[in-house]
Amino acid sequence: MNGANGNTLQIDAVVSNESSDEGVEETTSDHHLPNGRIQSTPIPDATTTPKTNRSRPQYAVKYILSGHTMAISSLKFSPDGTTLASSAADKLVKLWDAYSGEILRTFEGHTEGVNDVAWSNDGEFLASASDDKSIILWSLETNSAVKILLGHTNFVFCVNFNPRSNLMVTGGYDETVRVWDVARGKSLKVLPAHSDPVTAVSFNHDGTLIVSCAMDGLIRIWDAESGQCLKTIVDDDNPICSHVKFSPNSKFILSATQDSTIRLWDYQKTRCVKTYTGHTNRTYCLFTCFSTTRGLYVVSGSEDAKIYVWDLQSREVLQVLEGHRDAVLAIATHPVRNIMASASMEKDLTIRLWYDE
Repeated sequence: MNGANGNTLQIDAVVSNESSDEGVEETTSDHHLPNGRIQSTPIPDATTTPKTNRSRPQYAVKYILSGHTMAISSLKFSPDGTTLASSAADKLVKLWDAYSGEILRTFEGHTEGVNDVAWSNDGEFLASASDDKSIILWSLETNSAVKILLGHTNFVFCVNFNPRSNLMVTGGYDETVRVWDVARGKSLKVLPAHSDPVTAVSFNHDGTLIVSCAMDGLIRIWDAESGQCLKTIVDDDNPICSHVKFSPNSKFILSATQDSTIRLWDYQKTRCVKTYTGHTNRTYCLFTCFSTTRGLYVVSGSEDAKIYVWDLQSREVLQVLEGHRDAVLAIATHPVRNIMASASMEKDLTIRLWYDE
């Protein structure tokens, strides 16, 4: 892309290297079949796995979770990492134990498919965004819906909380970005953000900025308080933008576009500093993530049914994870341990938990 691709970037002031073995079975993986049935599959023994280059990630599947009956749209680990939330076109939100693969509970309430889920920072609430034009706020304490947020006039595609969890931001097919008061369940701002469906929205690490992207190919940075658009970023070829998020220190944004490219932007300079390629993304909105527990990685699903792990600095593909039988849209990286979750579409319908142990 440009000469800056060789530069060393600091995306996170504090990198966690925590990798405890608490509550994880070492030698077999319990595989969920529908309705909580379990099958066990041996995991390659660490003693027999050649460790030729331990600087590279060595993720292997540990659990396969089944339960959703239609394409899985989103996966998010809880802030403490103990629970994985999933959403799907089957109108359901499910919670899974991240360390055993057990199904914990299923939330029912949406009348159409669910596109995204997000955790509050204290882990007490989960928000889900749906084609039924609503966002439901679920309490993990009462295991019930506590608020239904209405206002979008078309499918709600994406949702995220601010760090204090007093605000939520959503985006949808009505081409707006909306900011919500969580306690009151009321819309505070409606930003006429894009000229096509909004595919991703999120806050930066201190909640002062919002980033959004859309099928119009634009990435926009907003002042969270005033709602003013501070910057618009557009790539030369203007491909559909699938996903966008701030880096952990909020100095960069990571964007996935439907030209099979992931870009890291220095948004203050409106400059692309890294590009990551090798995966396939031409049709669907794929999530992309940072992983900071072991090294600094960029992780994405792919329409070739694989998961790709890149070195953030060198842009090299370090590992390609295979096993899914359909396009991998949803991907999540664990906050403190070397664990990733991935989910696939109709021909597969499984969630896979990958461990690097």
